[in-house]
Amino acid sequence: MLGPEHWHKDFPIAKGERQSPVDIDTKAAIHDPALKALCPTYEQAVSRRVINNGHSFNVEFDDSQDRAVLKGGPLTGTYRLIQFHFHWGSSDGQGSEHTVDKKKYAAELHLVHWNTKYADFGKAVQQPDGLAVLGIFLKIGDARPGLQKVLDALDSIKTKGKSADFTNFDPRGLLPESLDYWTYPGSLTTPPLLECVTWIVLKEPISVSSEQMLKFRRLHFNKEGEPEELMVDNWRPAQPLHNRQISASFK
Repeated sequence: MLGPEHWHKDFPIAKGERQSPVDIDTKAAIHDPALKALCPTYEQAVSRRVINNGHSFNVEFDDSQDRAVLKGGPLTGTYRLIQFHFHWGSSDGQGSEHTVDKKKYAAELHLVHWNTKYADFGKAVQQPDGLAVLGIFLKIGDARPGLQKVLDALDSIKTKGKSADFTNFDPRGLLPESLDYWTYPGSLTTPPLLECVTWIVLKEPISVSSEQMLKFRRLHFNKEGEPEELMVDNWRPAQPLHNRQISASFK
């Protein structure tokens, strides 16, 4: 698998002006009193399946109606949850894509939503305001009960291309208590790296145990029957901020 340092050859936008992730310099982030409270409404979420796509695994949701949506915060309109996935390290000391004052977390959760003013996800990714991704850091500590159902499903999707039914999952179990956030305009962090994402990164991490992190690292980048390549360090390093401003919803 070619690493992030090679992506610009196939995806010139990799060197673009609004690439993600970035380092969040807390002193340079500016509190914006105009930012609203974030409103994730996930009570009616309908999870469908979990799939190993060869760079992470996605838990996919039914996005044919406004069942699980994100509103408020920096967003105008309604954004539908389509999937979530994680990025993690080969050890507990790295794994997150965003960093805070250069600090890396063990993993980062991305809840991906698309703007319903566009016809579908495919159309939305072509637009600068097409997606909203809610980023949540995972730090080592107590086990996260809300994560266990996800981890238990990973045994059945060990290799690239495998998927399994994954129903009745409540994404609310993955949210921290505080929804204070930083926000900035950015991009997808995996190819095609499209600059279509309003990033909303929560300040408060959720905790995960070292044992839980080991389950992530048992997945494989490779397809079944190919040489084994453990799925670790599937994070993109921080990209230049250029002339973007990171705003904070809190003082």
